[in-house]
Amino acid sequence: MLPRTALLLIALLPPSLAAGDRAQTVAEAPPPTPDMSQVPWSPVRRNPTPGKSAPNSPPPSTSAPADSPNAIQVEVKLVNVLTSVGAPGGEPYTGLGKADFRIFEDDVEQQIAVFERQSGLPLSIVMALDTSLSTRKDLLLETEAAHRFAHEVLSPSDRLALFQFSNDVSQALGFTSDLRRIDEALNHLRTGRATALYDAIYLAAGALESRQGRKIIVLITDGGDTSSKVGYAQALRAAQLSDAVIFSIIMVPIESDAGRDVGGEHALIQLANDTGGAYYYASSRAQLDQAFARIGEELRTQYLLAYYPKAPPGKRGDGDFRHIRVELAQEARQRTGGSLTLRHRAGYYREDTD
Repeated sequence: MLPRTALLLIALLPPSLAAGDRAQTVAEAPPPTPDMSQVPWSPVRRNPTPGKSAPNSPPPSTSAPADSPNAIQVEVKLVNVLTSVGAPGGEPYTGLGKADFRIFEDDVEQQIAVFERQSGLPLSIVMALDTSLSTRKDLLLETEAAHRFAHEVLSPSDRLALFQFSNDVSQALGFTSDLRRIDEALNHLRTGRATALYDAIYLAAGALESRQGRKIIVLITDGGDTSSKVGYAQALRAAQLSDAVIFSIIMVPIESDAGRDVGGEHALIQLANDTGGAYYYASSRAQLDQAFARIGEELRTQYLLAYYPKAPPGKRGDGDFRHIRVELAQEARQRTGGSLTLRHRAGYYREDTD
């Protein structure tokens, strides 16, 4: 989500009704914060305010006039949903309009307030490379492919940061669009024995949390985690809180290798699915380049759908998590033969304002 704050004017209830039942919200207790002294920033906040990066759009109108003495201001969050649409062959499908989409929050249909084809919102990308012993033989291929990706994808308004993770997680380079600095950092990665994959996701999400525009995490790893201080659930929650989309490139040199971490691979696939990203397997330079090319193409062809949420009375979903579903309208399904696939994030954590 790339939400954003808007203002609604709502008439005050009469005093006789104001004393009625009022819903109370209970903040979820934050998960324990890992001790990561090697990382030069604070861990991700657990109660961020979503919506800072939403594109400009007027809030929905209300019946209360702005100069009414019985008017108060209430914050409403614009919920952004980046949606990728794929044709049967896997290539992006870009021929859809606003009327072709329907969007639901907790099974309640929402009105699309903002629609953009090929979203031009700037990119903030964290590229996180696994530099553990299990991937050391592929590190040169990975860095060469990362060089080419940065040069092909980044525009002057985009920014990329580079993380490396093995025994621990460190930031090799802060957010920049300077390709010379990115190339230099990629040429000076260090290796280690273990793999702190979930810590890398957790801290990458923290670095993206305050960024504007689209937030992307690109992971290049074999999927094994051996030394993280946080687990899968905390890493996923951090990514969802920061509105990050995860793309996983899973390095598998030998598909039948008995040493493969199949459970770790499945975790990377689920992380991508839940955040609206994608996953790719790679075992050669050509496959790495193809994976990066698919990611770059998708980032250039995403649809942006945004809405002001209207939740069903008394229904809160799973705690403060809101489930999102995007589907094609019936006419669009008929026109396209029902052959298109849609990918978007599973939902978001909402900060209640009532």
